[in-house]
Amino acid sequence: MPDTSSLFDPTADANAQRLIARLDGLSTHHDVVHDGRRVRWRRFGQASAQRPPLVLLHGGHGSWMHWLCNIEALSAARTLWLPDMPGFHDSDEPMPPAAGQSPLEPALDALAGSLDGLVGAQSPIDLAGFSFGGLVASKLAQRRGQVRRLALLGSAGHGTKRRMAVQMINWREARDRLEERSALLHNLRALMLHDPAAIDAPAFAIHDLSCHGTRFRSKEISMTGGLQAALDSYAGPVLLLWGEHDVTADARPLVAQLTAGRTQREGVVIDGAGHWVQYERPVEVNALLLRFFA
Repeated sequence: MPDTSSLFDPTADANAQRLIARLDGLSTHHDVVHDGRRVRWRRFGQASAQRPPLVLLHGGHGSWMHWLCNIEALSAARTLWLPDMPGFHDSDEPMPPAAGQSPLEPALDALAGSLDGLVGAQSPIDLAGFSFGGLVASKLAQRRGQVRRLALLGSAGHGTKRRMAVQMINWREARDRLEERSALLHNLRALMLHDPAAIDAPAFAIHDLSCHGTRFRSKEISMTGGLQAALDSYAGPVLLLWGEHDVTADARPLVAQLTAGRTQREGVVIDGAGHWVQYERPVEVNALLLRFFA
C-alpha cells in the first residue's frame, strides 16, 4: 500500500472539502425527473443567447467534480451544464434495461431527456466528455443531434489495448476506513494521474466522494467499443484529446487512427499527462477547449 500520510492530513482534507464546496456554491442545482428518475444538473455561468451551452460529462466512478479545475475558466466564457450522470453521485440510478438492451440505453434516455427539459430539445449545444463520459457524449451526439462541436478527453469505447501496468485494488473489500482510503489512493495513482505532484488532497477527495457515489457499472460498457461507430455518424468538428501516459489507451497511435483522413477531427496528445488530463494539465486543457468551442 502507498504511503497515505501526506494526503490524509485533516487540514489538507478540510481544505479540499472547502474548495469543492466553494465551486459547488457557484452553481445552481437543477433536479430533473425523467421517467421517474431524478438527474442532478449543475449550471455555471450566465445564459447567453450568442453561444450555445457547453455540456460536460464526467467519467466512470466520477461526478461533476471531474471538471473541478476547469469550471471557473470555462464558465467565464460559456454557460456550463454539468450532470451527475444517472447512477452517479447526486443522481438516481437509471431504469433497469429491457431484455436484450444495453444498460447504457436507459441511462442515455434519462440524460438526454433531462437535458432537453433544461435547454430545449431543439437547442444547439456544445458537448465534451471525459473517459466513460466521452463514449456517452459520442452516443448522445449520435442520438440527440443539435450538437455543434464535440470534444472527447481520454475517451472510453475505442476498443484498443489498454496499458495498465499496475493492478487496481477493490476498495470495497477494505477492512476499515484507512485501508479503504489507501486502496482508493492506489487506484488514483494507477489509473487516473501520471505526475505525482498532481496527486493532491482535492484529487483524492474528488476520487473518494465520486467512487462512493457510484452505483452504475460502466467498465464493461467502456470496454466493448462503440466510439468509432458513434463518431462516424457525427458530422461536426471533433477534438480528440489524450494524455501522453494515459493507461487506458496508447494515445499517439490511437489519435492518429481516429483522425486519419478526417478533416473535421483534431487530435491532441498532452505531454506528461495521464488519464485525468483536465485535472493534471488544466491550463493547457482549458485553453484548448476555449479555442475549440469558440
